[in-house]
Amino acid sequence: MKIMLCCNAGMSTSLLVQKMQKEAASRGQDVTIEARPMNEAMDHLNEADILLLGPQIGYAKGDFEKAVEGRIPVAVIPMVDYGRMNAAKILDDVAALLG
Repeated sequence: MKIMLCCNAGMSTSLLVQKMQKEAASRGQDVTIEARPMNEAMDHLNEADILLLGPQIGYAKGDFEKAVEGRIPVAVIPMVDYGRMNAAKILDDVAALLG
């Protein structure tokens, strides 16, 4: 499974990626997680199984949904989970979205 996190610049998201990778490894999940700034993400949508948006760019969800044309889920990370870097909850949300 490949998760793309998208944000404005990428600093706090790269920290979250590290925490999510550790959590996924502890669960024995084969997950690739990468962070991209919003201006790059559109060019890499075909490389992901799910796109997670940082809460600060939640306003762009509709644009990303149009761009993926229903091929992959697009979700905004809840502010509380993002702020607390709650990797376990975010991975649980991803699992629920991917069924």
